[in-house]
Amino acid sequence: MSETIGNYSPAPDLLRDRVILVTGAGDGIGRVAAKTFAAHGATIILLGRTTQKLEQVYDEIEAAGGPQPAIFPMDLNEARIETFEHFAEAVDQEFGRLDGLLHNASLLGQRTPIANYHYGTWQQVMQVNVNAAFGLTKTLLPLMEKSEAGSIIFTGSGVGLKGRAYWGAYAVSKFATEGLMQVLADEMDGVSEIRVNSINPGATRTNMRAAAYPAEDPQTVAAPEDIMPTYLYLMGDDSRGVSGRQFNAQG
Repeated sequence: MSETIGNYSPAPDLLRDRVILVTGAGDGIGRVAAKTFAAHGATIILLGRTTQKLEQVYDEIEAAGGPQPAIFPMDLNEARIETFEHFAEAVDQEFGRLDGLLHNASLLGQRTPIANYHYGTWQQVMQVNVNAAFGLTKTLLPLMEKSEAGSIIFTGSGVGLKGRAYWGAYAVSKFATEGLMQVLADEMDGVSEIRVNSINPGATRTNMRAAAYPAEDPQTVAAPEDIMPTYLYLMGDDSRGVSGRQFNAQG
C-alpha cells in the first residue's frame, strides 16, 4: 500500500557530507534530484548515458554553490556485472563509502499489446529497469554498509502496482522493482542500517511522460521540483528506520 509523507520541510543541510549516487542524472527527475540533493549539501555521483547532459548538470550544481560532483558515464543497457564491479571499485577509491543510491534511470519501451511487443525491446527495458538496478545494488552494498545509515530508493510506478493494458515491459519491470525493493529491505531488516524504499513519482513533467502521453498538456502535470520533498525525506536522516515501504510522491 502506498504511503505519503504529508508536508515535509527538510533542513537546509539535511544531506551535508553525504555521498549520493543518482542514476539517469542527465535529465528529468534524476537531474532535478541530483541538483536538489546537492543544494542540501550532498556530493553527487552523476551516472547516465550521455556525457554532455551530465556535464550540464555538473555545471549547474557548481554554479549553485553545491559540492563538486563526480561524473560517471554508463550505458546501463550495455552494462554487465563486470561494469558494475569496476564502477564500485572507482567509487571506493574516490569516496570510500556511499550514503545514498537513487535508482532513477528507466526505459519506457513500447506502448502496445503483449502480443505485438518486440522481444528485443522487452529485453532492453528489463535490462535497464531491473537487471542494472540489481547489478548496481549488489556491487555497491559493501560501500553502503560503510555509511552510518545508507538509503536506497527505487523508482516505482502506478502501473507497477496494478497492471494496465499496453504498458508491457515497463509495467512488468516496475512490478519487479517493487519486489526487489521488498526482498532487499527484508534482508536488511535487523542486520543492517541500510534502509530500502521505493517512490512512485506519479504524473510528472518529463520526456518519458511526454512519450507515453503525447497529447497531454505538460503544464497540467507536476514538475519534478514539486515532488522532491519525498526524495529528500527518504534520503535524509528523518527517515531512519523507515524501510520496505512504497511512497507516492504526489499524495
